Amino acid sequence: MFPLQIIFWLSVGLVLYAYAGYPLLLLALSRIRSRTVQKAPIQPPVSFIITAHNEQSRIREKLDNTLQLAYPRDKLEIIVASDCSTDGTDAIVQSYAPHGVQLVRSAERQGKESAQNRALGKASGEIVVFSDVATSLEPLAVRRLVENFADPSVGCVSSVDRVIGTNGEVSGERAYVRYEMLLRSLEASVNSLVGLSGSCFAARRTACNPWREDLQSDFNTVLNSIRHGFRGVADPQVVGCYRDLASDRKEFSRKVRTIVRGITVLMNNLPLLNPFRYGMFAWQLFSHKLCRWLVPLWLILAFVSNILMATADGLYAILLITQIAFYASGALVLFSIDLPRLSLLKIPAYFLSSNLAIAAAWVKYFRGERFAVWQPSAR
Repeated sequence: MFPLQIIFWLSVGLVLYAYAGYPLLLLALSRIRSRTVQKAPIQPPVSFIITAHNEQSRIREKLDNTLQLAYPRDKLEIIVASDCSTDGTDAIVQSYAPHGVQLVRSAERQGKESAQNRALGKASGEIVVFSDVATSLEPLAVRRLVENFADPSVGCVSSVDRVIGTNGEVSGERAYVRYEMLLRSLEASVNSLVGLSGSCFAARRTACNPWREDLQSDFNTVLNSIRHGFRGVADPQVVGCYRDLASDRKEFSRKVRTIVRGITVLMNNLPLLNPFRYGMFAWQLFSHKLCRWLVPLWLILAFVSNILMATADGLYAILLITQIAFYASGALVLFSIDLPRLSLLKIPAYFLSSNLAIAAAWVKYFRGERFAVWQPSAR
C-alpha cells in the first residue's frame, strides 16, 4: 500500500503544482521581486507581417484593420506572407499595393514559419510584429507594443488574447484563456514570459535569430530572446481579439497540433532547462511547459493507483468516486449536443479535453509527426 500512496499523492501534487502551485509561487515572488517594463514613446521602423494561407474570406478585413493602426505610415511596413495560397488571397493583397501593402509569396507550401522567414528577408524594420489573419487589433496596438522596447531588457512582447464568443455564455475555453493571460502577467512581473501569443507578438530583429522554419515561432522567439540576454513580456494594453472556433472537433485538432509543435520546440532547446545557466527562466520553462505537458501521465498514475487502493481504505474510495464524477461530468458535456443548464461543467470538460489533446500530442510526437504546415481554422 505504501508505494501506491506515494505514487498517488506525488501524482496529485504534480497536477496541482502545474495548474495552481506554479501560479501561486509566481504570485508570492511578485511581492518581493518586480521587474517592471520601462516604457517610452519611441517610434522605430516597424515591419508588420501577416501570415496567410487561403484566407480570401478574411484577408480584406485584416488588412483594413491593419491600415487603421495609429503608427506613422512612413515607419510602418506591412507585409503579407502568403504560404502558396491557391484561392483569391494573393489577388486581394495585391489590390492593397497602393496603400503600401507588400505581398511575399511562397512558390511551394512549406509552413507558417517558412512563410514568416521569407517575409523577414524582405522586412526592414528594427521591430517585427507578427499577426494572424483571424486576429483583430485596436488602433494603438503597435504603438503600445513598441513602447516596451524602450526597455533594453525586453526582446519580445506578447499581446493579450481575448476570445469573442457567438453568445454571452462563459465557456471553458475563454476561462482557460483568462487563466493563461494571468499566468503570463505573473511570469513577466518576476522575470520573463515562457510563451507568446501566436495571434500577435513583436520582437527585436536580433531576437528573430536564428529563425527556425521547423519550430513554432511564438515559442521559439522567447527562447531566442533568453539566449540573447533579453526577456519576454506581455502588454495588457495590447489586446488581440479572435472568435471561438466554429467546431469543437477542429478546436481539439488545433490544440493537438499546437502542443506537438510546442513539444518539438522544447525538445530542441533542452539546455534552457539548466538552472545553473538560465536561472529562474529554467524553472519557469520546466513549470509552465514540461510540467503541464506531463499532466496526463500524472492523471493516469493517480487514477490507477487510486483504483488499487480504493477497496482497502475508505478515504481512497471517496477520492476515486470524486475522480470518476469529475471525469464523467466533463465527458457528459464533451459528448452531449446541447446541455444549456450545465454551463458550470464546461470547466471540467475543457480540462479533460485539454489533457486528452496533450496525450494525443505526445503520441503523434513520438510517431514523428511535426505539423510544420498549418491549415487556418474556420471561425
